[in-house]
Amino acid sequence: MNSEEEKNGTGSEKTASVRPELAEMRERHGFLLDENRPDAVARRQQKNQQTARANVTALCDTDSFIEYGGLAVAAQRGRRSAEDLIAKTPADGLIAGIGTVNNDLIGEEKSRCMVMAYDYTVLAGTQGYFNHKKMDRMLKLAHEQRLPLVLFAEGGGGRPGDVDAIGVMTAGLDLSTFAAFAGLSGRVPLVGVVSGPCFAGNAALLGCCDVIIATKNSNIGMGGPVMIEGGGLGVFKPEEIGPIDVQTKNGVVDIEVADDAAAVNTARQYLSYFQGRAPQWEADDQDLLRDLIPENKKQPYDVRAVIQAMADRNSFLELRPKFGPGMVTGFVRVEGRPFGVIANNCMHMAGAIEAEGADKAARMMQLCQAHGLPVLSLCDTPGFMVGPEMEKRAQVRHVCRMFVVGSHLTVPYFTVVLRRGYGLGVMAMAKGGFHESFFTAAWPTGEFGAMGIEGAIKAGFKKELAAIEDPGARDQFYNQMVNELYQRGKAINIASYLELDAVIDPADTRQWIMRGIKSAPPSKPDTPGHAFVDPW
Repeated sequence: MNSEEEKNGTGSEKTASVRPELAEMRERHGFLLDENRPDAVARRQQKNQQTARANVTALCDTDSFIEYGGLAVAAQRGRRSAEDLIAKTPADGLIAGIGTVNNDLIGEEKSRCMVMAYDYTVLAGTQGYFNHKKMDRMLKLAHEQRLPLVLFAEGGGGRPGDVDAIGVMTAGLDLSTFAAFAGLSGRVPLVGVVSGPCFAGNAALLGCCDVIIATKNSNIGMGGPVMIEGGGLGVFKPEEIGPIDVQTKNGVVDIEVADDAAAVNTARQYLSYFQGRAPQWEADDQDLLRDLIPENKKQPYDVRAVIQAMADRNSFLELRPKFGPGMVTGFVRVEGRPFGVIANNCMHMAGAIEAEGADKAARMMQLCQAHGLPVLSLCDTPGFMVGPEMEKRAQVRHVCRMFVVGSHLTVPYFTVVLRRGYGLGVMAMAKGGFHESFFTAAWPTGEFGAMGIEGAIKAGFKKELAAIEDPGARDQFYNQMVNELYQRGKAINIASYLELDAVIDPADTRQWIMRGIKSAPPSKPDTPGHAFVDPW
């Protein structure tokens, strides 16, 4: 008999000595394992998906996960045999427990994590009477122990077939699950992961998460096909409701990934930013930053290349890249330290801030405030976007979120102006004004003004320009005024009036960031600020 047989009690000698109650327990636990559910596993493989249990195993460090409530079955004893329920509804369709994530990177104390995974192979991942009860138990622990939570949310929402609950509940609208889950917002990092369909109650929990990671085959909606048809709104297939291309463009999904394995890896990476400093890191040659801003002031460039060159190698994780494309948001590390980053994207509308981009930036500020991450703002904007069409998108309210949220931040905030810094837009990027950040520095390519220089001259010198009849002379006067204002608005001149704290060599940006973080006091957890993270 080999050692594995001894461990599991499968050898003939060992089996004979196993007490009946221990043998019964082992048999019941066996129904939870994927190796004993080949048909369910095969169905997942046909869809190129992993099982819920495989996802939990991949997320957690080896042998770190302990499962709560694994012996639960669906509340359907009044209509199905116990044997059928044990075999077909293991864990009542919700795998829940506590383990560690990134223990090798960060250590045991900071790597603790709660995981809850709806199992689509059990009654389509629906929310049953007992898995609600299980979730309530876990959420209480998460609140008490301040445990980060990862939710695998695939499933169809409420389950109407739990007949055992009849007599103790009717509509079930007094459940505490949704309030308790939402109550974790701002208290601990909440990570939602979706592969496949996610509707109704499952989507309601998912939408409360700080971040949503979804695979290409995902469909997310507050109502699934049954609810839509029942409401008289038509007949739709699941894949027609909230597909990934819709939910990435509208901002519901933060990170799109290829498959389940990529989703799990991304969840591990996301959690790592809230677990502390990475002990090992590498960085590119910082001299590269000196040449990333074109000499032609009107030529666009990819700000993501700037972020990647400035940050530790392979540390940039972007959120919502297809939503609000004028703003880039995400997480980076500098010398292993995690930061939230917001940056203007001059390849979209020249970096002007639109309503959706402002929402992205404000929410990133909230995430960082809630979980104690410093913010790095990289500015290159002509200001807020203006015009009648913009105002139809509630521009005034959306962009002002940046001022309100920024004014309540207590985490360290560092502003670096890469090129243009004009008007209210750059002030919003700088936490409300250039003297609100811990430091506001500019690269030598920085240029500044109360509004765009060309527009300022056309508006401010309208009479003078109109009075010059000769077109050549008018152009000469206009160009002369443009050059004068550019010279006045150069970073080095602005700094001489103390409107900026410094003009720095781009290659020294990481040094400034690290000196800043070592000098700035850490934010206190009880400091007034945002008590939760806005789902939007």
